[in-house]
Amino acid sequence: MNIIGRKKEVEQLQQLYESDSAEFLALYGRRRVGKTYLIWQYFQNKKGCLFFDVTGLKDGNMATQIANVMDRIGKIFYNGLKLQHEKNWRDVFERINDAIENQTSVERIVMFFDELPWMATPRSKLLETLDYYWNQYWSRNPKIKLIICGSSASWIINKIINSKGGLHNRVTEQMLLKPYDLSNTKKFLQARDLNLSDKQILLLYMVTGGIPFYLAKIKWKTSAMQIIQKLCFSEDAFFLGEFDNLFSSLFKDHGDHIKIVKILAQNRYGIMKNKLLKQIGATGGNSAKRLNELEDAGFIMSFKPLYHRRRGIYYRLVDEYTYFYLRWIEPIKSKLQAGAFDKNDWQAVQLTPEWHSWLGYAFESVCYKHIAQIKQKLDLPPMSLASTWNYSPQQSSNTQGAQIDLLFDRRDDAITVCEIKYSDKPYTITKSYADVLNQKLTVFKEQTRSKKQLLIAFIAAEGLTNNQYKQTLVSSIVTLEDLFE
Repeated sequence: MNIIGRKKEVEQLQQLYESDSAEFLALYGRRRVGKTYLIWQYFQNKKGCLFFDVTGLKDGNMATQIANVMDRIGKIFYNGLKLQHEKNWRDVFERINDAIENQTSVERIVMFFDELPWMATPRSKLLETLDYYWNQYWSRNPKIKLIICGSSASWIINKIINSKGGLHNRVTEQMLLKPYDLSNTKKFLQARDLNLSDKQILLLYMVTGGIPFYLAKIKWKTSAMQIIQKLCFSEDAFFLGEFDNLFSSLFKDHGDHIKIVKILAQNRYGIMKNKLLKQIGATGGNSAKRLNELEDAGFIMSFKPLYHRRRGIYYRLVDEYTYFYLRWIEPIKSKLQAGAFDKNDWQAVQLTPEWHSWLGYAFESVCYKHIAQIKQKLDLPPMSLASTWNYSPQQSSNTQGAQIDLLFDRRDDAITVCEIKYSDKPYTITKSYADVLNQKLTVFKEQTRSKKQLLIAFIAAEGLTNNQYKQTLVSSIVTLEDLFE
């Protein structure tokens, strides 16, 4: 399969490859997002390019890591010759350097160190050695394009991109590879001869989050609900064991990481950092480190609600698979493993109020990842700031609380307030809902004291029913079709 989407990333790789200078690219992103696939597909068969790739082994010791690299040196540079294994990274990199100097006929030499965090075992001095050879030799060779990446995004960011040691300011390029949006998810599935409607693709996106590795597990030309049943609710379902594999591969001591995402999964609109840390019983620098690791890995996001009186950072869970697993798979995991949950049970779940409530939350999460498409449809002025807002009155207060799913603070003296609604048919604004909406805007004005013009937009999967409340209240509508643009 060719590279689907990734237009910006492919352009960046092309510029890096054609550069007249040595280049050092740090590539990071959520696990399973397709980092390795992107690099392999772009470079491995490129004419005039010698592509040297090596992958670290999880939990492998230094001797094993070195043995793997030596085997790759023999295979790539010396036509499969079996080389004697070295005992330290200095000698390994010297062998690589000797091999590079013998390559006189190739135009470019791309060195791809995948899973570098797994290679850099404690006290191995791998990073110090990499720094030395980059500075002493490779940074002076315009043929060389060095690419490093790994499953731990935080490690790449802290140890390579923001290194305070020898690799400080050595990176010439960096790339954050994000999950697919809805449009590219559709293209990916179509390339696999899975021609599903936008609504069916949305349902799959709510579970997979546009992660290519997960989408590649879809092999059935059936409905989205049947696909979800096979992926999640059978005795040998892939998503049944993925959660534990995912967190254990990313975080050495992952108990607190899981505790954090479980708390966030129970707080739909996020939770203040201080409250979150209190609930997990964490203190000091370790807690901040775990939050940063989860955010770098793409599981959670930090934000500051607009016009919020309480200063501080909030966190919310944004990884679709994690939320789906914690809400629907983990509570019945033992049943699934015992084969005591069948397709009839799954169909019964879909009829519950809890399922429809989850659909609404999941759709909100999808919308937050498609802010660019929403801004385009709403034709917002440049620099319009996307945010959320909520007000929770004190227990002794007589005022009402309010929650705004999404709003855009604009530079033209206006605020677009967005209501996000998921439904199987056009959503109908009733008189009672119109009253609730007007009350929400009143609370917003009172609590924020904003004098800006408030404009109401609806992000509704199937649009709105045309009635008097739509005519008098709503300025713009964003539909599911717009999110696929």
